[in-house]
Amino acid sequence: MYKQIETAVTSAQKIVIIQADNPDADSLGSALALEHILGDLSKDVALYCGVHIPDYLHYIQGWDRVVDQLPSSFDLSIVVDASTYTLLEKLIQSGGLKRLQAKPGVVLDHHATVEKPLDYTDSQIIDTTVASTGELIFNLAVSLGWTVSATAATHIMASILGDTQGLTNNLTRASTYRTMADLSDLGADRIVLEDRRREYGKMPDKIYRYKGILIANTEFFSDGQIALVHIPQPEINEYSPLYNPAPLIQPDMLQVKGVALAVVLKSYDDGRVTAALRSNYGFPICGKLAESLGGGGHDYASGFKVTDGRGYEEVKTDCLAAARRLLETTESGASE
Repeated sequence: MYKQIETAVTSAQKIVIIQADNPDADSLGSALALEHILGDLSKDVALYCGVHIPDYLHYIQGWDRVVDQLPSSFDLSIVVDASTYTLLEKLIQSGGLKRLQAKPGVVLDHHATVEKPLDYTDSQIIDTTVASTGELIFNLAVSLGWTVSATAATHIMASILGDTQGLTNNLTRASTYRTMADLSDLGADRIVLEDRRREYGKMPDKIYRYKGILIANTEFFSDGQIALVHIPQPEINEYSPLYNPAPLIQPDMLQVKGVALAVVLKSYDDGRVTAALRSNYGFPICGKLAESLGGGGHDYASGFKVTDGRGYEEVKTDCLAAARRLLETTESGASE
């Protein structure tokens, strides 16, 4: 597959790199790294994302080159950190997907469980053994002999640190540490990157106080194994532009004694209900839970979006029921 992708890149001059509608440090870092790597191959590269890059990601330099319109022409598209139609709704709504389907395409992702997988190209690498799509891109570049500059290495490092939560979660493997060492040798400076992340991650006092509200509103189910908090549209409108509520509260939810699963549900006036799912080590249920509700992701981090008309309360009930079943299965398996 590496050679197939190399041929696609070699044959193209204008390349657009596409992120899903839920950009994070991995998708942004991967896109920017690939932009530099392909630029060093004398390719003309454009960066697309259907939504605004969240403020908390602005510590990753180059975020402002990402636009919400496809270029007028391109020879090849590369989707990074996503492999499902579910996360490309903005592109579908704008008619951009048809343009992708009419051209050669590549998909680079590391998510094991997805609904509605992208099927318009067979040039895909879905590698669930790597911690991030950035690590996948690094392996691809090294294998094909593509230059990874210090800037590209820094972006890949940002992607790895993002998805592994600073090398602290179960996505981190021995190979991840080796890749981090290689990136450091190439000129990536983790300390500088971390200083920038901390600076941009500082919260306004309004968000600090909102965190207290989220803590107070958190509900516990299944003898304290499931922590769940609801964020309705008015709170989304008021606080999301300042700080993403899910990463604001979920680490603390998982720090509560006995909690295995942290669920953040957002409900929108248009009927959508979305979820961010995170679980503690020993409870690898997030991917299967998300899949049961039309989403996908990793064993310990995933999400879903419901747009079929079910209201918040029904989605909450369905989510809790599925989570209980998975927790029971996990516990029974561990006791055998």
